[in-house]
Amino acid sequence: MLDETSPPRLPRRNEPKQRGLNRAGLSSPRRRTPPTRAATRLAPRDQRREPAVVVPIGLAALFLVAAALLALAVGRYGVPLGHVVEILASRLAPLPNEANGTEQNVVLLVRMPRILLAALVGGGLALGGAALQAVFRNPLVSPEIIGVSAGASFGGALALLLGLESALLVTGSFAFGLIALATLFLITSGRGGTPMLMVVLGGVVTGSFFSALVALVTYVADPNTTLPAIVFWLLGSVATATFTKVLVAVIPILGGAVVLLALRWRINVLSLGDDDAAALGVRPRPLRWVVLLAVALIVAGAVAVSGAVSWVGLVVPHLARMWVGPDHRVLLPVSFLLGAAYIVLVDTVARTATAGEIPLGVLTALIGAPVFFLLLRRNRERIWESA
Repeated sequence: MLDETSPPRLPRRNEPKQRGLNRAGLSSPRRRTPPTRAATRLAPRDQRREPAVVVPIGLAALFLVAAALLALAVGRYGVPLGHVVEILASRLAPLPNEANGTEQNVVLLVRMPRILLAALVGGGLALGGAALQAVFRNPLVSPEIIGVSAGASFGGALALLLGLESALLVTGSFAFGLIALATLFLITSGRGGTPMLMVVLGGVVTGSFFSALVALVTYVADPNTTLPAIVFWLLGSVATATFTKVLVAVIPILGGAVVLLALRWRINVLSLGDDDAAALGVRPRPLRWVVLLAVALIVAGAVAVSGAVSWVGLVVPHLARMWVGPDHRVLLPVSFLLGAAYIVLVDTVARTATAGEIPLGVLTALIGAPVFFLLLRRNRERIWESA
């Protein structure tokens, strides 16, 4: 037994060491630090609940199918929903079909290409908006911010002014959308990198320039023949949808969508910030330009076949984020499916609400403007803090 003046006893060679002793000689419990936001978002796949990924995507796909079936049945010439299902099933398998020839023509030749085109346009714009909001780390960003929409609108308006056919209209709109993207790249290119503020300012400059050209085209257009067609096309519509336009839209929209969906994990990393992304092995600047290029392809393809349809890339990603959260592995595909269903339903209202055809851009603006106001009210403090 040692007294108070005895020196402390050294542990023997084979004696186990006592770890974590406090002043009272008792072992203190080891603190467990909570996982950070980045670690939670980037957890391995086997540690995540797969139903949380699959179930929302499946529900969104079912919602899109239900919206498409409703759109096929509703119209000035009503088709019973059972006949719609029989018509579609008879095309997939040799099943009996009680629908008459008129109903089959209405469903397959008139409404089917329109619904497919509306789904492609809405899904692409919503997906592009969700990707841009992650890249810019700003929930109030939409695809119009990069100026590609204005460039594609000028190409279509110029084609209508020159009296070109629909194929050249689509080609010109898509070509000027890519020219707008190249202009944005020239404005923001430099040795010192590309800060996000330069991309935003470059998009504003590019969009303003091509918007001025669109105004010039509408000014010199014939007010009796050409001007009404240009104005109606600029407001957005899929009334002239054909299977040819669907095939034209599939290449850029689905091509850009495949790129974004393939990069959804890297977009998750990029949304954490450049420093965290670089620490996790992701190069922010090349990845950001790949995302911008994919979004530009989607926007140019959508505007080329439907005109300028605004607010979709702002409203739908927020609705999807409120449902599934900020994980882009789920957010991007759900945004695509919800955007497709959204434009299908809006187009159904546009062609059935009145005797005439209401442009898509009018209805999407009527819905998007109040939602944008609510988002500003909800995120006002956070926006001013990050400004």
